[in-house]
Amino acid sequence: MLTDRTERDRNIARARLQFLANTEPPATIVPEGIRNSWQRSKYLGVGTDEVVVPYQPDYDRQSRLVRAASPVLDRLEQALAGSDACVIVTDRKGWVRDRRVGEKRLSAHLDRVHLAPGFNYAEQFVGTNGIGVALEERKPNVVLGTEHFNERLQNVSCAAAPIRNSVTGRVEGAMNLTCWNGPARTLMAALVQEAASDIERVMYEFSSSHQRALLEAFQQVNHYGDRPVLCLGQDLVLANSAASARLTGDDHRLLHEAAADLGHAPRTRKQVQLSGGETVLMRCRQVDSSAGTAGYLLELAFADRPADRARPRTGLSYGSRSREAQDAARPWPLPGLAGTDPAWNTVSRTVSRCARERIPLLLHGETGTGKSALVHAAHALTGAASAPVIVDAMASGAAGADAEAELPAALREAPTGPGRALVLRNVDAVAPEQGPAVARALDAAAAQGTWIVGTLHRAPGVPEPLRRCFTEAAAVPALRHRLADLPALVDCLLRRIGADIECAPEVLPLLRRHDWPGNIRQLDTALREAAAGRRTYRVELRDLPPSLHSAGSRSLSAWEASERDTLVQALLEADGNKLLAAQRLGISRTTIYRKMRSYGITLPARR
Repeated sequence: MLTDRTERDRNIARARLQFLANTEPPATIVPEGIRNSWQRSKYLGVGTDEVVVPYQPDYDRQSRLVRAASPVLDRLEQALAGSDACVIVTDRKGWVRDRRVGEKRLSAHLDRVHLAPGFNYAEQFVGTNGIGVALEERKPNVVLGTEHFNERLQNVSCAAAPIRNSVTGRVEGAMNLTCWNGPARTLMAALVQEAASDIERVMYEFSSSHQRALLEAFQQVNHYGDRPVLCLGQDLVLANSAASARLTGDDHRLLHEAAADLGHAPRTRKQVQLSGGETVLMRCRQVDSSAGTAGYLLELAFADRPADRARPRTGLSYGSRSREAQDAARPWPLPGLAGTDPAWNTVSRTVSRCARERIPLLLHGETGTGKSALVHAAHALTGAASAPVIVDAMASGAAGADAEAELPAALREAPTGPGRALVLRNVDAVAPEQGPAVARALDAAAAQGTWIVGTLHRAPGVPEPLRRCFTEAAAVPALRHRLADLPALVDCLLRRIGADIECAPEVLPLLRRHDWPGNIRQLDTALREAAAGRRTYRVELRDLPPSLHSAGSRSLSAWEASERDTLVQALLEADGNKLLAAQRLGISRTTIYRKMRSYGITLPARR
């Protein structure tokens, strides 16, 4: 007489064969989670009789996940010695990072099906299995015997649970328990969830230990003097005012990479070029905690400015430089603009001072960074009643008989005098033969008390006759170098669109992942498009332009961009369900995955 369990297994096996043989959904006897995974596996074209998975022998065997899992696996290995059970840990992408097996026969079987360190057991390669389903659905699950999509896995049962970062909530990997089919197989879920929780706790302790070690090192060194000091950990940045006033988020990344290259050598020094082109001498010391390497302690020495080198190094002068550094770290708000990034503060102060003192200024930075907006805001801050007059050298430099005289004439015709500002946009587009005449026109305007400003992409592009027209120069940081200002910028731009518009919380993380090659202008365009098409009082993920869900670095043709946008729109409408999106588009789920990788499409994880 068949037991209930045996009868259930046979019914599941029969339902699987019927599903593989026709286009109908799996029978309702199959658990819902398994049915969904079978359909995903079928659309992915996963094999049913051979296990073919990618292999990656080189990986970090001392990663935080592996180190956190080791004591938990050691304990389980002792408890499971001699039993027909195996415990496995994978990373968030399904790569097996550690495995402990209770008996040799099970170990040999797992080797044959490549469930071993270095292999990938994501659902897209193996089909329905405990690891793959846990990572795909981001929740614990049990896959029993015949529920596996691949026949070679059907003599084992497995339970798996995602391992999450307790602070960020991000899935870091999966904990899996596999054993031969038997009476106790349904009891595995509780054990694997407990083990996953233990690993999460150890990871949290590691993070806390690292943070304590970095804070202690920072306090010890920062106690002496006011030199720039920085502590960089995996998810922690500590900086005193002297460092924060001179560094951006991109500088932190460059310094962290340079520190990691120095290795374990004590008291090492290295020169590092920062994102703005400035060079700093970095003295580095590795900071260790009870959980391993916590990060790096950096003491920085910036090259003195010419005025600083000429200034006598008295106690008063040294304290003055300290106050200057502290002042530079404070926000410098300009009307209608937003941001407190140190590099943005610096250029805001420079532009404001030049506007107030009528100092000819050259502003350089990428397109869309806000150069014109800075000039307008600083000019308004002086109390001027008129807006700056803008002359574009690129627009005035069109070919024609009078092309050589057109730009100088436009500059001479601009209103001049105290309280006026004249902006020459795209200075680098001034033709060599126009240079002397343009320089004379700018000098004449400056002599009348007009504030002269030139803007361009890169400072070295200034034609030689025009260099002497500008007394000071300042760099406007790219948006990707001041992403800490993103929330304030989004709020500011949305207020311009409408007073009652706001962003959903999940929108900002997606915006932070974008490189923003068009800078603030591109962000403004994206928000206006999203606000115009929003369905509620706030901007949701589905309202954002499809291009923001793609992180691809290569240039796309018009056809490729259209295909990418169509794919993103289908995924958003399907709430990230790749199977449903594939069905609506009339393509396979394998194609969905391939296209997502090709275009760098990233969608929020389904919860």
